[in-house]
Amino acid sequence: MTLVSIAIYVVLALIGLGLLAMGLFGVRSIMFQKVDYFSIVSVIVPIVLLLVLGFAMGDWSLAAIATVIIMFGLAILALLLTGIRGLFI
Repeated sequence: MTLVSIAIYVVLALIGLGLLAMGLFGVRSIMFQKVDYFSIVSVIVPIVLLLVLGFAMGDWSLAAIATVIIMFGLAILALLLTGIRGLFI
């Protein structure tokens, strides 16, 4: 093993530990009800969409691109609806 390959494994391990810590602290915040449900849904929707599209399409790179495009579309739709609602209220 070269130094570069060892460094890659160390970086991947640190990324994994960081993701694990974020997940554990996220679950802790949910248990103590410190998180708004809208923020939970806004994080879960792209993950679920990616999983559904990934298994449906079979090509995960195309599913990721489609997920980004769909999420951009949903964001534009939300901005449009918020603007329209602001006109009448």
